[in-house]
Amino acid sequence: MHVLITGAGRGIGKGLADAYRSAGAEVTATARGAEPPARLDVADPASVADFAKRMDCRAIDLLICNAGIYPDKGQGLEEGFAPALWAETFAVNVTGVFLTIQALLPNLSLAQTPKIAIIGSQMGSNTRAPGGSYIYRASKSAVLNLGRNLAVDLKPRKIAVGIYHPGWVQTDMGGTTAEITTAEAVSGLMARFAELDLARTGCFETWDGRDHPL
Repeated sequence: MHVLITGAGRGIGKGLADAYRSAGAEVTATARGAEPPARLDVADPASVADFAKRMDCRAIDLLICNAGIYPDKGQGLEEGFAPALWAETFAVNVTGVFLTIQALLPNLSLAQTPKIAIIGSQMGSNTRAPGGSYIYRASKSAVLNLGRNLAVDLKPRKIAVGIYHPGWVQTDMGGTTAEITTAEAVSGLMARFAELDLARTGCFETWDGRDHPL
């Protein structure tokens, strides 16, 4: 099995890459600062196109769209949330997901049971609106919508798509007071990805197997 992971330089992405390698899978762990051929900046269309050329004719069984940023964490309504942050966040968290999937569709089509796993967040759910973090919340809401619509269009191509809340994880983004460890998130997510099929395509699930309200 060939697993390709974006944003795999640290945190959940690195944890997934290490775990899949330990399980015997072939892993392509991409990151902006990685050495070729794993270098990939999902926010840069040229980088995505160049990476897709390097992946030419290689089947991808599982594409994990994990790359994401949270630059507006803790910002206040009166002085925060600059326009540049909106553009940067959506370029990575939304457009980057779409460009990566679009570019790698030929590779997914070469696999027998191709799957796409999008790492979303419960912060993108319309049922959770406690205020603040407007940019990150909006980007995760948008990528949830993107994933569910891609699931419809890719189902005839036999490509399953799932969107997942990884939990509040003890990473650089989640902080040291988060609820679960990276290892717990990774183990749960891998189980969810293994369960993903065309019957479940378009699902929005938590790391521990619960359906999450949209």
